[in-house]
Amino acid sequence: MWRVLGVLFLLFGACGQNAHARPSDTDDRERERLHMVSRQMEARDIRNPRVLGAMRKVPRHLFVPEAQRPYAYDDRPLPIGHRQTISQPYIVALMTELAEVKPGDRVLEVGTGSGYQAAVLAEMGARVFSIEIVEPLAKRAKATLYALGYGKKVEVRTGDGYAGWPSKAPFDAIVVTAAPPKIPEPLKQQLKVGGHLVIPVGDYFQRLKVVTRTKKGFRERSVAPVRFVPMTGKAQDL
Repeated sequence: MWRVLGVLFLLFGACGQNAHARPSDTDDRERERLHMVSRQMEARDIRNPRVLGAMRKVPRHLFVPEAQRPYAYDDRPLPIGHRQTISQPYIVALMTELAEVKPGDRVLEVGTGSGYQAAVLAEMGARVFSIEIVEPLAKRAKATLYALGYGKKVEVRTGDGYAGWPSKAPFDAIVVTAAPPKIPEPLKQQLKVGGHLVIPVGDYFQRLKVVTRTKKGFRERSVAPVRFVPMTGKAQDL
């Protein structure tokens, strides 16, 4: 009797161990993220270890529609509905690095979209205030951020981000994920001295720019050609 029980224990124990050892979807996704960071970021010019760490941790696939999840870690933007996209992973990392975010910083994001960029900033220890002009996207992003534990670090509201968020200003950094024809003056004015505004600018031909506020004014530099969805609302009216 005890021998039979012992054999059954070994059989079921072995099955249990094999089942446990079988790769899970979570493991697969983690490998995809590590591969994404290695091939798309470290192999290029992203060097900030905190940016790389956040990109390894935030589950990008949970910020895209289910039909797009097989492509979540590809080196390209993806549609998220309402004629909007989630940015290419490399661009998210680049903009985050250019913002020079530190733990405890207050960061304004204009264009919440899927909520992925906000999650990356929150993972780095920032307090994020994010504005999205498309109400269904704002609601979905807020729900996703709360479900993943970022709700206390990210405040999302629906509105036109052209004017920024004056009641929460000044900000250590501002990250804009839609392209206005010209840099909105209200965003520059809501930067702290030493803070950085990272923003794509232009119509069809766009450049990613960094505006740094100094004690004497503003310093602007152009980083790279990019392609973002246009900033809507007041930016287009002007």
